Amino acid sequence: MSATKKGMKDRAIVTVLGKDAPGIVAAVASALAERQANILDITQTILSGIFTMTMFVELMDSTDFSAVKTDLEALAQKLGVQVNMQREDVFTYMYRI
Repeated sequence: MSATKKGMKDRAIVTVLGKDAPGIVAAVASALAERQANILDITQTILSGIFTMTMFVELMDSTDFSAVKTDLEALAQKLGVQVNMQREDVFTYMYRI
């Protein structure tokens, strides 16, 4: 659901995939915190050196979704991983059974 009414908050799914390295979780969490995003849930797995993480985040109504996504894409380049951010409703629609 997009934040269309005052006080409503956008929720998004952030996924990270790439070669495992120290600091990935910290870097992504810090980038989200800088944009006033609250991490509601997080899961991560490392399998044969491949790191995967999924975060369920809530953006404050004053936070620009596109700006957060742009920040995460730039961070992905620095970390050498793939980062994707989708609004919760889009993610749910795409992956429904």
